[in-house]
Amino acid sequence: MTRFLPLVDVPLGDLFDALCRIGPVLLRDPPPSLPLPDHSYLLLDNATELDHVTSWLDQGAEKVVLPLSAAKQVIGLIPQERLILLLDAVSVSAVSDKVRTGVSGVLLKTPEIDTDLISSISNFFSNSAIFVFVDSADPPSLVSIRSLLHSSVNLVLPNSQLTLANSSSSQLSIADVFLAPITTDRPDGLFPTIVSTETGHSLGLVYSSFESVKESIITGKGIYQSRKHGLWRKGETSGSTQDVASIRLDCDSDSLEFKVVQHGSGFCHLERQSCFGEAAGLPHLEKTLQSRFESAPEGSYTKRLFDDPALLRSKIMEEADELCRAETRDEVAFEAADLIYFALTKCTAYGVGIADIERSLDKKAKRVTRRAGDAKPQWSTHKAPEAKSTTPSAQLDLDAPIRLRTNNLTDCSEEERAQLLRRPVLKSDEMFEKVKPIVSQVRQRGDAALLELTAKFDKTRLSSTCVFPPYSKESMEISIAVKEAIDRAYANIKKFHAAQIDGSSLKVETMPGVVCSRFSRPIARVGLYIPGGTAILPSTALMLGIPAQVAGCKEIVFATPPRQDGTISPEVMYVAHLVGASAILKAGGAQAVAAMAYGTETVPKVDKIFGPGNQWVTAAKMLVQNDTDALVSIDMPAGPSEVLASVMADHTAKPAFVAADLLSQAEHGVDSQVVLVGINLTSDHLELIENEVDEQARQLSRVEIVRQSVAKSLIVLAGSVEEAIKFSNDYAPEHLILHLENAPDKVRFIDNAGSVFVGPFTPESCGDYASGTNHTLPTNGYARQFSGVNTLSFQKHITSQEITSDGLRELGPVVVTLADCEGLQAHANAVRIRLGSMKV
Repeated sequence: MTRFLPLVDVPLGDLFDALCRIGPVLLRDPPPSLPLPDHSYLLLDNATELDHVTSWLDQGAEKVVLPLSAAKQVIGLIPQERLILLLDAVSVSAVSDKVRTGVSGVLLKTPEIDTDLISSISNFFSNSAIFVFVDSADPPSLVSIRSLLHSSVNLVLPNSQLTLANSSSSQLSIADVFLAPITTDRPDGLFPTIVSTETGHSLGLVYSSFESVKESIITGKGIYQSRKHGLWRKGETSGSTQDVASIRLDCDSDSLEFKVVQHGSGFCHLERQSCFGEAAGLPHLEKTLQSRFESAPEGSYTKRLFDDPALLRSKIMEEADELCRAETRDEVAFEAADLIYFALTKCTAYGVGIADIERSLDKKAKRVTRRAGDAKPQWSTHKAPEAKSTTPSAQLDLDAPIRLRTNNLTDCSEEERAQLLRRPVLKSDEMFEKVKPIVSQVRQRGDAALLELTAKFDKTRLSSTCVFPPYSKESMEISIAVKEAIDRAYANIKKFHAAQIDGSSLKVETMPGVVCSRFSRPIARVGLYIPGGTAILPSTALMLGIPAQVAGCKEIVFATPPRQDGTISPEVMYVAHLVGASAILKAGGAQAVAAMAYGTETVPKVDKIFGPGNQWVTAAKMLVQNDTDALVSIDMPAGPSEVLASVMADHTAKPAFVAADLLSQAEHGVDSQVVLVGINLTSDHLELIENEVDEQARQLSRVEIVRQSVAKSLIVLAGSVEEAIKFSNDYAPEHLILHLENAPDKVRFIDNAGSVFVGPFTPESCGDYASGTNHTLPTNGYARQFSGVNTLSFQKHITSQEITSDGLRELGPVVVTLADCEGLQAHANAVRIRLGSMKV
């Protein structure tokens, strides 16, 4: 953690090297050619343009410190956590709320340590770190420094006031300043010290003193305090010396961490790397490879790899290909281990260690400008062959057939069958971590954050967040054919969903004088997410808007990503008009979900959020429903679309129909998965279906998406209708299409499915658009627990009860007994008092 931040004008010499060992340094307007030390802070007095600031952040600067005039220009355009405001006392009144909430810290420039001023600044910038720079010729006293650091304020001192020697009236020892806040409860005054590698793997526990720490800072060597023998210069006799990479205080300032580069046989006196035993995993592999590089036995495989760069290159490419095609958790771990071994072998040959890789990762993570991240042309449409290839440099083959993988249920073990039921892995934890900052920004900063995120993710700059009725005719201009199609779909969907309304009241007399009731009410405010991105979906607007309208919801808020010109597709606008949407939020992704969950200055808050979306949308929905401050529920954790088609090898299973149904779901996105269950299919029939899939896929405009989703997809061969339906019920598909003889007779055996499509002339597309059923359905196996969206999804049920005095005479003793049993005396008294009044 940062407590002491030295301000450096000239980053040269022993003093600078020592300062870098004990934490970040603050560099003032460094030259563009300067390689930045790790965790550098930059004071950019002369920053005038955004590109100047982002350039330094992209080079690895931890944070930038900007004066107020420059900060105003970049707030909202660079991450809040990377920006510190340079401020003097007289400028505090000029700080707006946008500036106050747009920075993560404040560097206060003051002629002296003024505790009242510092306290006032801390209160004003309540969520920011406070740095104090005392702009005077002489440094503050160590007593003042200790008091300041103990109050969680960070101290900035210019390098001119710092020295490697002992402290004086004009200069302070950097060791004295660094150790000013440290405390210990040990009678000998020593500090527990954890020694670890640069990658954070523990080597051992030792003790330090002021003297040992000071010498380590100055020399850059591992020096500690032996409780028996005084100063312990590690390796002085054994040769196992240490170069110190960093020295840190812990959060309570009562212990230290030394990260070191260990030389020789190791840290432990038993000549092991660690006092806690031999290293394992990556540290062990790194140590072994370094040893092999220095003295690998002739004929060993590792030496062969070091001596033959072409072989090593081929093995890296081969293992990368096998990792890409791994399907199970164990396979992924196995193939990843192989790839890491060969990759680390190349790193070792070039003198690159794991610590160097981690530094590179950290530097990449600090970039604020990003490339699109698309694959290079030779990899962008890669489709792995069915059989594993040992060819190290396999190139793209656009002529390779687009095929599903085939499995036979009859020959499957239980473990293999379980693997067939697994969906493509959705990394929920990773998605939550990515989504949390977005949701937090919208929650805290409202419309300002929403507009910034829309510019960032939807690539359009808007002046307003929402469109409100009445909607202009120009915004709803669509062709007559599309209008008529939407009107017909609207009529069918509304007719089916209107029939689902629960308008009745249930009334039951459970015993004489005790009447219980239940009645329905619409959810007052609903938010409907209409995906955009790779497809415009007015059909989803119909499927969500109509049941909300039929249920009687008072506020219906659409959210959909805007087009690049900032408008909403006219088809969605027209549907919004039909269903009476009260607002249309021009935003997509997690930011749209957050805006509806919490509300902003212009976006209405809703009570329940509906609609499918990608992993970002799904993660955001699940995140906000668990936040009690949001007080919002969701329809279901709907993720990427999928289909499970059961196919029987007879005249009803037309290959062209089956292939078309599979591809209609595969084109949704690269995360989609399609599964074909074939019942006693002949090899010829199966080949006809696979040929149709390949031929039809190549005619699609979204063929590259289909290539990737089909690669994740399956053909599962079953020996009977019963075996196929059992597999289907275990899989719990979003859509289930029955290409079966006497298909209507099989529906009664279906227990788990979002929606069922019966017979050869019932394509899933009809349910997606216009037959009348809803297409917002549970995915990823959630059909076991969830229904698809329906009218009742937009209603809630309230119960009531009415009890007469006679009824209470009968029921009351039962309640009193149960309340007393649970120890809830007040509950029992509420009945006893009433029963007592009846006896008077």
